[in-house]
Amino acid sequence: MPLDPVFDQLLRTMPPLVGESDTVEQVRSKFAEVAASPAVTDAAPAVGSVRDVTVRGGDGAVGARVYRPDGEGEMPTVVYFHGGGYVVGSVDTHDLVCREICRQVGAVVVSVEYRLAPEHSFPAGLTDCVGATRWVAEHISELGNDPARIAVAGDSAGGTFAAVTAQELALDEDGPDLAAQLLIYPATDVSRDYPSRAAFNEGYFLDRAALELFAEAYVTDLALLTDPRMSPILHPKIAQLPRTIVATAEFDPLRDQGEAYAGELREAGVAVEELRFDGLIHGFLHFGPFVPAAGEAVAEICASLRQALGVAR
Repeated sequence: MPLDPVFDQLLRTMPPLVGESDTVEQVRSKFAEVAASPAVTDAAPAVGSVRDVTVRGGDGAVGARVYRPDGEGEMPTVVYFHGGGYVVGSVDTHDLVCREICRQVGAVVVSVEYRLAPEHSFPAGLTDCVGATRWVAEHISELGNDPARIAVAGDSAGGTFAAVTAQELALDEDGPDLAAQLLIYPATDVSRDYPSRAAFNEGYFLDRAALELFAEAYVTDLALLTDPRMSPILHPKIAQLPRTIVATAEFDPLRDQGEAYAGELREAGVAVEELRFDGLIHGFLHFGPFVPAAGEAVAEICASLRQALGVAR
């Protein structure tokens, strides 16, 4: 299928995610400016309530933002990890995304402000995500109030963090037990090359320059590339994982590794729903209000998570 025509036009006018001489701070600033633009903030849907809290991370407290839908009674809780190559992004840059999940799924969403590289390299951000998920389980009566319906979710690097968090918790006899994991265009195997990386590493938003900047900031030792916390597809006990939704985009350098992970999970006996969105690029989650095909993809992802968590509509 060809690239979605709306994305085709956008890509012709959008500046690259990472410019030729951009520093990490400059990339962060650009990402934050776009997220704070009136076009984006005006498009963010209303939810029942939003509040900032402090949760337990890996080595101390980290921030988080709690989104609650309208309504009363028990609800599922989704712990969300934003994307950004482990280097950029925040609860602010993913505010629209978390509002959409909250509203469309009918779940409390806890968006985690994990530590970023290069100031905090591997595995600092990951330990924050695991710690925050444990905190959510311990405080579930203040959140969705249903300990049987806790999910982890994330996009891009956040999808990787969600995958690894699910793995670490699955091996912990003290739990918490997760009901589901939602992995949106995740990086699941950086130990080897996949055809999609070569096919789509130029001209489709997430390009070679961005991938290299993020990798250099996050990983200080190439031997870590085969660590299952970096490449969750290499984890030896994936059969114990919860119901999984893996969403990928056709024109995404990370597409093949996400789909490879879905295949490994399915072969191991995990219940997997695989969603590939043809014509779309990495990052489509942010374009739901502006690109009709992206909006449809977001709605389909949310419907799948809603079903996985048993939310009646």
